[in-house]
Amino acid sequence: MADHAYVTLATNDSYAKGALVLGSSLQKNTSKKLVVLITPQVSESMRRVLDKVYDVVRVVDVLDSEDSAHLALMERPELGVTLTKLHCWTLTEYTKCVFMDADTVVLQNIDDLFEREELSAAPDPGWPDCFNSGVFVYRPSIETHNQLLQLATDQGSFDGGDQGLLNSFFSTWATKDIHKHLPFIYNLSSISIYSYLPAFKAFGADAKVVHFLGKVKPWNYTYDGKTRTVKGDAHDQILTHPEFLNLWWDIYTSRILPLLTEHGVVKDVATGLKALSGLVCSLAYSCRFCKEEEVTEAVSQMSIGAAEAAPPPPPSVSSEERRERWEQGQVDYMGADSYENIKKKLDAYLQ
Repeated sequence: MADHAYVTLATNDSYAKGALVLGSSLQKNTSKKLVVLITPQVSESMRRVLDKVYDVVRVVDVLDSEDSAHLALMERPELGVTLTKLHCWTLTEYTKCVFMDADTVVLQNIDDLFEREELSAAPDPGWPDCFNSGVFVYRPSIETHNQLLQLATDQGSFDGGDQGLLNSFFSTWATKDIHKHLPFIYNLSSISIYSYLPAFKAFGADAKVVHFLGKVKPWNYTYDGKTRTVKGDAHDQILTHPEFLNLWWDIYTSRILPLLTEHGVVKDVATGLKALSGLVCSLAYSCRFCKEEEVTEAVSQMSIGAAEAAPPPPPSVSSEERRERWEQGQVDYMGADSYENIKKKLDAYLQ
């Protein structure tokens, strides 16, 4: 139906990349309308790319709980801005929508969700009497939107984010109507697989939506395009079953990266690394990226949150440690080994 839509939210360029992968996975599995809500923090170049994947790209104001006390309990201060998600209820041109977080990816058709009523959602793996707000069915309504804002003003959210607020508002979800409980396969938490591995082995093949819960998102890892494997810290539970991460990166590299390159989102970094590849090797000791194709490959391995505000500088490392990292292919493209820093060293060297 034309008045049905899938909706997501991107509050910065990194989450916009997640939204692009989600949108691409939806395009492959549905003919429904795709809508992305974005905040002013999303760059203009990224908006143009989103416009290639989504039918509607709508700018909304940021809503932030600024509830540091409750957010601190989860050690997730960044979740305050998730209240911006409440804007999805203002999309009244649609009669029913499915909201999906930008850190989800669709594995197969889920249009049957539109047969469900508001508020249908899957249980949260951390507290199953609460639903997880990463995927839910809802009916856009200005009245509901205003009531949610009023509740946020009067009582706040018990977790400081949208999930606590929505569970308080739709407080009968756990007990009233089992038909509003979505099976876990519609919102399979990638980090919960570790806690109940037998169930994953029995039912995981039926998964319809994978949700990359937790602090570490797919775009925080690096991807080796040659071996088509994801690299991350050994202690990350999310790597227990890397097939989902590999799928995310396969979509990103095959369908999204060309769009980002076409619209100049990654062009400057790639061009700079290619042009300076020879001198970079001499300045960075005996690095393994001596061939142009390897430099191009290195671009696909870089962190993809570059458009965001730069994080605090990492602890300094000795020249010997840095050399070892280069030889192992662990190049800090967003930090000490960024294009800008390399250019500064080249300028100083040439002078």
